[in-house]
Amino acid sequence: KDFDGKIALVTGTTGIGLATARRLAAGGAAIIACGIDHAANTAMRAELDNSGAEALVVAVDVSVPDQVRDAVAAGVERFGGLDIIVNSAAVHPYGTAVSTDFDIWNRAMSVNVGSIYLTAHFGIPEMIRRGGGAIVNVASVQGFACQQNVAAYATTKGAIHTLTRALALD
Repeated sequence: KDFDGKIALVTGTTGIGLATARRLAAGGAAIIACGIDHAANTAMRAELDNSGAEALVVAVDVSVPDQVRDAVAAGVERFGGLDIIVNSAAVHPYGTAVSTDFDIWNRAMSVNVGSIYLTAHFGIPEMIRRGGGAIVNVASVQGFACQQNVAAYATTKGAIHTLTRALALD
């Protein structure tokens, strides 16, 4: 029960987000899960409910400020605060700078980087009220050394490394 009494917000309800929510819940944390995939949200909600975990699974596009703000507020209202943020939601478009459509580029930046800013923006004040907390941002080796045909994705992962350092210093 290494997370007993903690309240954790996790972005993404599939893959890394699902695994993270499982582990935090098994450790005793209350979970606020934010995801855009209705089927994944439903599956996560059922799994966490069946495990006896305290959980709130919210349909959220993590690139939309009002939706992130409302999810943080709903979790704080239900559980009493916020201690942990795990940002794992991401999109992974393929393409070069030439072949990637500008809307796809912007979506990658909004989801992969903008969501981290938003969870920090709305979440850190709640963490401060509880005396501190921890933020984990899931990035990728693509942010340091990338492959071909992933210009937008690799750029966002590099930005996550830098934003994480900035958040830590602030």
